[in-house]
Amino acid sequence: MRRFSRVVACLGALALVTGAIELLQGHIPVLSLAVLYLLAIIPVAVAWGIVYAVGVAIGSMLAFNFFFLQPLYTLTLQDDRNWFALLVFVFTAAVVSELATRSRRRADEAEAALLALRQVTEERERLAAEALEAEALRRSDAMKTALLRAVSHDLRSPLMAILTSAGALAHGELSLDPDDRRELAETILSEADRLDRIVSNLLDLSRLQAGAAVPEPGDWPADDLVLQALDGIEVGSRVEVVLPEDDSPFVHADRAQAERIVANLIENALRYSPPDEPVRVQVREIGSDVLVRVVDHGPGIRPSEAERIFEPFQRGSLTGTTRGAGLGLAIARGFAEANGGRVWVESHEGQGATFVLALPLASVPAEVPA
Repeated sequence: MRRFSRVVACLGALALVTGAIELLQGHIPVLSLAVLYLLAIIPVAVAWGIVYAVGVAIGSMLAFNFFFLQPLYTLTLQDDRNWFALLVFVFTAAVVSELATRSRRRADEAEAALLALRQVTEERERLAAEALEAEALRRSDAMKTALLRAVSHDLRSPLMAILTSAGALAHGELSLDPDDRRELAETILSEADRLDRIVSNLLDLSRLQAGAAVPEPGDWPADDLVLQALDGIEVGSRVEVVLPEDDSPFVHADRAQAERIVANLIENALRYSPPDEPVRVQVREIGSDVLVRVVDHGPGIRPSEAERIFEPFQRGSLTGTTRGAGLGLAIARGFAEANGGRVWVESHEGQGATFVLALPLASVPAEVPA
């Protein structure tokens, strides 16, 4: 069927050109119109090759001879030059067909090369996607392992302390004096507060990783944020606060999240500082930022760990066995970035560490709500 359709198309092309010559021969010398048959020969040569093109070339010469050369409606050639025209048609068909074949071959080669390149690109993209997926699974597994470790240790410890103290209080056969009962009650309250902080940290980390910790920014005085953060943690007299001598700068941030950042940085500094060494909190305005610097006298942070300690469930290698789930710094950085700020550490090993919070300076200080 394909061959038959091509033959029909060739005959149709011949008929169209013959009809056009018939219409034009009254205005143009008929011998000059023979070249129009190239309009049938060339497309056939390009599309289907030399066999069909030569057939159209021969058919063109026969049709031109039969309809337009004397004697009309016969295949007799009175002029030998007509044979030359036939040879020209056949030669043209052969040349065009060969050029078309080469062109198709090059096009096929180019298409094959493009297909191969596309396959290589797709394979690379597939491998890259698999690598990313594998890395994501590895990180997920590491996160799950760290989370299970935190749940199994950091949650179990306060729970055991609460259960033990509560059990002692509830035991009817134990004789406890008022001081013992007060100490057990304080242990329950302290460990319950610790448990609440761990659970809150886990929930905050989950919200940050899910992109659900959307801030509700406002303009707040920096010194007020620091003092409110101190009210929420047990610091005693170990924290020295240095505020600007002039009016306090205003920060543009979510108040609860900003207070949480400062509280986490101060708690981290208290945890790793010697009990007899104070932690200093400084507030300064520099350029378009308000900086809150928390300075401790702990073991410091190695330069190679300056970024790793801000990842969940990570601690510095110089911090020893100090307890903690390793979530405070990760949450602090997450909340800071959500509010357009930054958190980083400046430290020399053995000389303590300075954690710096930078939050955007409010363009126009707002009146503090009552």
